[in-house]
Amino acid sequence: MRSFVNQILVAGCALAFLGGPAVGAEPARRIDVKRLSKNIDDVVVPLPNEIFAALGKLDSVNWKEFVRTNKGTNFTERPRIALLLGTVIADGFIAVQAEDAPSVKDIGQRVVSLAKGIGVGNSIVPHAKAITEAADRRNWPAVRQELDRTQNAVQQAMNEVHDEKLSQLVSLGGWLRGTQVLTSVVNRHYSADGAELLHQPDLLEYFQRKLGTMPEFTGPVASQIRTSLQEVQPLIESRDPISPGSVKKINDITSRLDSAIVTRNQ
Repeated sequence: MRSFVNQILVAGCALAFLGGPAVGAEPARRIDVKRLSKNIDDVVVPLPNEIFAALGKLDSVNWKEFVRTNKGTNFTERPRIALLLGTVIADGFIAVQAEDAPSVKDIGQRVVSLAKGIGVGNSIVPHAKAITEAADRRNWPAVRQELDRTQNAVQQAMNEVHDEKLSQLVSLGGWLRGTQVLTSVVNRHYSADGAELLHQPDLLEYFQRKLGTMPEFTGPVASQIRTSLQEVQPLIESRDPISPGSVKKINDITSRLDSAIVTRNQ
């Protein structure tokens, strides 16, 4: 099986790994999470390409069932747009892994629309065009590359206009969607190695710390995110292997958050 290139979007994280191991490659006996990470702002950040490549070796996954084709709700509040943008970019990586060209192209256009909603659309248009062209050619490594560049372009553009907090909300939205999918996969095909990929206490603490600098981020979704991250914290901080029950709890929590992020009545 080809490796899965998903996202766990963290501000400033440039992803360099564009492809996966060859089909038929020898599955890893154990996943070394430290080897699949890098330090960003003193935080250990799991590299999504490497993490999901390792997960793909553990068991076969039907990624098509995780592709989300619903375009979702349009928001006017910039924090909500930023959160949604993170989840949509994550959906793009899922669609690439499923090799679903129409969904990839739709998601590319959705990313442009959302980026315009927070004032950085011009930075994204060239990448969206490249995504569409690469998807038409079924050149999946090129699509992954452009999705990586899209994420970086969004965050760089926001940082340049001193919207670092929105950039971090893009990261958070992407991480939540990535964690939801990861826990869905591990929940169905549990192994201790797969569950170990969820052991990200530094990254969770990073998001909690950043949310603490955003008193202006209010409302039901903001409150739900803060409460839910506190609920997740003891589940992923355990020194013991993360259990099947904990994986399911994390999946339930992140699924509720994902639904809240993409719907209007939250």
